[in-house]
Parts: sequence; structure tokens; C-alpha cells
Amino acid sequence: MLIGSSRVPGFAAWQPPVAGNLPVAGYRIQHVYPHDRGAFTQGLQYLDGVLYEGTGLNGRSSIRKVNLETGEVLQQRSVPAAYFGEGIVVWRKALIELTWQSQVAFIYDRDTFTPTGTFHYAGEGWGLTHDGTSLIMSDGTATLRVLDPETFAERRRINVSANGLPLKNLNELEWVKGEIFANIWQTNYIARVSPKTGAVTGWIDLHGLLSDQESRGADVLNGIAYDAARDRLFVTGKLWPKLFEITLR
Repeated sequence: MLIGSSRVPGFAAWQPPVAGNLPVAGYRIQHVYPHDRGAFTQGLQYLDGVLYEGTGLNGRSSIRKVNLETGEVLQQRSVPAAYFGEGIVVWRKALIELTWQSQVAFIYDRDTFTPTGTFHYAGEGWGLTHDGTSLIMSDGTATLRVLDPETFAERRRINVSANGLPLKNLNELEWVKGEIFANIWQTNYIARVSPKTGAVTGWIDLHGLLSDQESRGADVLNGIAYDAARDRLFVTGKLWPKLFEITLR
């Protein structure tokens, strides 16, 4: 199926957010799934056969369970209009959702979406994932926060750099095979980040996923989910009509 890469003849020579000699991976589309075009996707996670999705915009923010194959929203809870929903993560029996500028995260029961608590943080909330022992949070800067998943206390910070330069606008996050995949806001690139050093080890170039017609009315790439059980990587974007399962090349 469609192959995308800045290395493929006929494709424009797009440049990663930070110039240098880091490797750039393209992609091959394995499957295309429907996606709610009204979903301003902020967070995405695949677990136990279900997509969990967090959407944004004041008055339109929600958390959802979605059928991957059909795009059907199986369960949804709206977020109060005062809050702009951001990244989500499922941690054990909880679903945790950041908000953009309200400095509060909401905690829900994973099964019922019943609110069970909150926690507060300084600054903005953007993306959220976990490595099995800690939560990892982005805030739009070049720094990732590592949080205790029970107390939400900050354990440490990861300063992310590419070719020695700070890499800001780290947004949606996903833990994939020991790496942090970080979508760079307003680009079609995902950075592969070492959780130990914060160094970017390579880029994933996702230009060309949507056709010109499909791109009309769509917003930026934002949404990474990994199915560890079947080694499947999914990506989508805000207000995108499709969700893609891809392999890297």
C-alpha cells in the first residue's frame, strides 16, 4: 500500500524539526480504519482490543472507547466546557486525562468512566504515556516530566534534544519498545526519544498519510497508539477521517 518517506522519489525533501544527520524512517500503510472526523484527537492508546481516545477543544472535549475496526464510539464521557482535554493514559484500573491550561488532570475509572479524583501540576498539559513504572508527561516544551503513577509526584525530568539542540513542542506520547515516541506539534514528524538520555535517536516522517482532499478541514497529526501484544503501530490526527496502522521502513 502507500509508502511515505522523504527518501522516496517523487516526495518533497521535507526537513525534520531539527536539522542534522539523524536517521529518518518512512512508513508503509498496513490497514486504514475509519476515524471520527469530529474528534480533535489529543491522546490515543490501544489496550485489550479497544482504542481509548481523548479529544480536545472547550465544549467538545471527551474521553472515549472506540472500536478500532469500525470507528464506532462504544463509550464516551464529555469533559466540562471549562476544560480543554489533552493527553490520556490508561494506568491499571484508571484512565488519566490532562487538560491544556487548567493545570488539573482528571482521573476516571477505566471501565465506567466515573470520575475518581484529580491532581494538579504547574504549567500546561499536552501528552501522556507510561513505561510500566512511571507516567511520562509532555507540556509543549523540550522537557518531559516523569511522575509517580500513584501520588503524581515528579520523580525526574527528561530534557529532550536532537543533534544537541533542545526539541520543543513535544506533544502526544507513546511508549514503544523501550523508546518514547513523541509527535512534534504542527509537524508530520515523530521523534524517537531515549528515555535514559533524552536524545532523539531518529525521526519518523509521516508526510502524505492523507490525500489533499482528505486534508481539507483536517488539523495536525496527533495520535499515536501501540498494540504491544500484536506489534501494531497506529497514528491519526485532529479531525482526521482515517486512522492508519503503519510499519516503519
